[in-house]
Amino acid sequence: MAKFVYRMQNVLVLKQKLEEQEKIAYTLAANALKEEQNKLQELIVRRASYEKQLSDLMHGILDLKKISRCRNSIDAMRSLIREQLINVQKAEKALDEERKRLDSVMKDRKTHEKLREHAFERFKEELKAEEIKEIDELTSYTHSVTKEEG
Repeated sequence: MAKFVYRMQNVLVLKQKLEEQEKIAYTLAANALKEEQNKLQELIVRRASYEKQLSDLMHGILDLKKISRCRNSIDAMRSLIREQLINVQKAEKALDEERKRLDSVMKDRKTHEKLREHAFERFKEELKAEEIKEIDELTSYTHSVTKEEG
């Protein structure tokens, strides 16, 4: 029996490898985004802590130096939070770009898999046609042999 050989199998394998690489890149970008979001969350918690500390300082004996340092810390946290928000946005944008590249590579791979499937279907049809032709020839031969004998 004939064996199916897809002549563009090496291209399909290459597309599958590219897809795996893009999946890894996408995962790395997603991890980077989570890390940036975690950093942002930590900064927000620290700012809240400083705000609580400031509130506590305002309700007792007033120590102007501590109040001033606490306000400066809150301002610094706000600045860091703004910078971190920018980093989160950059990470989200990078993740979107990776998603688009992954989608593109996946479409390419799926296209090549469809082409392979179509080629395999044609191969099966050709095999079936050959088989029918052989059966017809065999039938014709046996019919002619039977006529000659009879």
